[in-house]
Amino acid sequence: MEKRRKALSRTGNRLRLISIFVLIAVLVSALALVSGCGARDEQGQAAANGKVKITDLAGRQVEVPVPAQRVVAIGPGALRLLCYVCGPDKIAGVEDMEKKQPIGRPYILAYPELKQLPVIGPGGADSSPDAEKLVGVKPDVIFAASLVEKASADELQKKTGIPVVVLSYGQLATFDDQVYESISLIGKITGSEKRSAEVVDYFKKCIADLNGRTGEIPDQNKPGVYVGALGMKGAHGIESTQAQYPPFKFINARNVSDETGKAGSVMIDKEKLVIWNPDIVFIDENGYGLVQEDYSKNPRFYQSLKAFQKGEVYGEIPFNFYTTNLDTAIADAYYAGKIIYPERFKDIDPARKADEIYQFLLGKPLYGQMAKDFGGFKKLDFGA
Repeated sequence: MEKRRKALSRTGNRLRLISIFVLIAVLVSALALVSGCGARDEQGQAAANGKVKITDLAGRQVEVPVPAQRVVAIGPGALRLLCYVCGPDKIAGVEDMEKKQPIGRPYILAYPELKQLPVIGPGGADSSPDAEKLVGVKPDVIFAASLVEKASADELQKKTGIPVVVLSYGQLATFDDQVYESISLIGKITGSEKRSAEVVDYFKKCIADLNGRTGEIPDQNKPGVYVGALGMKGAHGIESTQAQYPPFKFINARNVSDETGKAGSVMIDKEKLVIWNPDIVFIDENGYGLVQEDYSKNPRFYQSLKAFQKGEVYGEIPFNFYTTNLDTAIADAYYAGKIIYPERFKDIDPARKADEIYQFLLGKPLYGQMAKDFGGFKKLDFGA
């Protein structure tokens, strides 16, 4: 009897120990679940209610839900960056201007269903956001690429009660570090961090590849090049150019317009182009018709330029539509490289490369449509 009592006592002790261990395990799991739920804010502290505080590109501290399930984009370029990272699935509405004239904007060509979404405002660089329509589509977050002033973003956030996150394309609207920061921020907020990192990495690899093919060529061994008829709030003729033109910078081309000492869009006198007398001229195909018209009126001027005399005039697909189409800008750089340094780009088929770029960023090969709309990568015939 005594042996049985002791045995029962030992069994009871074991059961109590097991119960204690089970209780500890449950508590540890519960603590881990509580500490791990939701995202973490910038200071690494657990965010309450699935929200985090981020710093946007205007330097504002904004609390946002993560991952955001419904988002909208307002202002030049915001929707494009969202499409690179998330595609169309989380987008709740679009600006009216995004529904009009889809040519020139590959993200609209890739995702035509965006044009069927509710309108959230007029859109355009000089328009004001429509708070009522924004609230109407019930987004979790408003991404804005034009409200660069803190006060404007704060005002819109106050009116709508919806977090406003400012994005930026940087000073030249092309591959500034702020573009990469914006893409990464979109990924963090929408739960697409892996994809956003892939997009940033892809851009950086393309630019490194372009630079690596041409970086060591001395300037004296490079032909002088010029790009004309660039769009700048509308179409322009051959006098419209750009210093520090991104596709030329990526391939270290000797852009004669850089002699102006400026950066960005420049309107030059035609006499200056005669002085520069570039070896190769590229024409933005959105302004090609204006150049043709001017050529018919003043062929002597154009034939005074050696690029026109030798037939070294080429078309490039325009990349500035509602700010910079980063995909087309990279594709233009590969084409310009093929023309300027044929030996360095002999492995590149510009049309196929363009399709590779569009496919990675937007899920569809779009060069054929872009070429249909504008002319594509080709030598231009002025009847010389």
